[in-house]
Amino acid sequence: MPKLVRIYVTQVLIGFGLSGIFVSALLYTNVGNLWHLISSSQMGWIAAAMLFMFNGVVFAGVQFAIVIMRLQDDDKPARGKRIPVRHENIPVRVASPARRGPLKRG
Repeated sequence: MPKLVRIYVTQVLIGFGLSGIFVSALLYTNVGNLWHLISSSQMGWIAAAMLFMFNGVVFAGVQFAIVIMRLQDDDKPARGKRIPVRHENIPVRVASPARRGPLKRG
């Protein structure tokens, strides 16, 4: 299995695991009376499944994005050449336009 596919599958599993923990914590702490809404409804299991799936997709995407962004490119050297920068003040002359008096508005 290619390395990138293995990383993706691993991060998806971690994301869905985090989703399970998150949804369990939501239901256990009864945020927004969510446990009562799910347990008292006949279709509450669909709401819990959707909550788990949608949070799993989000958490898996975030996990995968973090891992991909932290990958380092091995082709580039760690540091480039350090060239000192000299800062010099250079005088610049600016010709000011001649004043013709106050502007008249129509």
